[in-house]
Amino acid sequence: GDGAPTSNYGYSNSGYSVYEEENERLTESLRTKVSAIKSLSIEIGTEVKNQNKMLSEMDNDFDSTGGLLGATMGRLRMLSRGSQTKLLCYMMLFALFVFFVIYWIIKLR
Repeated sequence: GDGAPTSNYGYSNSGYSVYEEENERLTESLRTKVSAIKSLSIEIGTEVKNQNKMLSEMDNDFDSTGGLLGATMGRLRMLSRGSQTKLLCYMMLFALFVFFVIYWIIKLR
């Protein structure tokens, strides 16, 4: 082979540079996409940390509210264990008072 070129493994310079330019363009496109995915994953990680912090704070708030509600329910149970007759008497007096207030309001019209 006197006529066969020995450099570039049989490729002509113009064809080889076209493939090289195409590879460079695709590599740059891939680099841009990988960079975008990296920044997106960092933003997602930051958002997840913020959401976990907010959930933790809400959990603490619900725990304290549950404790307060439990204490209130305990007081109500102690009141209800007391004299049932006394409680019933107070309820009847309150109902009678409300009845007279409503009667008085209607009569003044």
